[in-house]
Amino acid sequence: MARVLLPVLGLALTIYAVIDCIQTDQEAQRNLPKLFWVVLILLFPPIGAIAWFVAGRPRRGYGDRGRGPGRGRPLGPDDDPDFLRNL
Repeated sequence: MARVLLPVLGLALTIYAVIDCIQTDQEAQRNLPKLFWVVLILLFPPIGAIAWFVAGRPRRGYGDRGRGPGRGRPLGPDDDPDFLRNL
């Protein structure tokens, strides 16, 4: 059972890492350009995927820089004054 499970988990991790890397903005990625990350993940399947999550993926809150609590875009249309004005 474990002989089958480990390669399947490694493949799933690699696929997830490639998709995550491709969908991440170039400016948000750390340490290497997107093309190098994809090649690294695909050439060294489990190690490249783990390296992506540790050293390449954007840190939490990357898109929230400069915003404090209660600032930024409204959460829903009922919280958006411009939307409510147009009703």
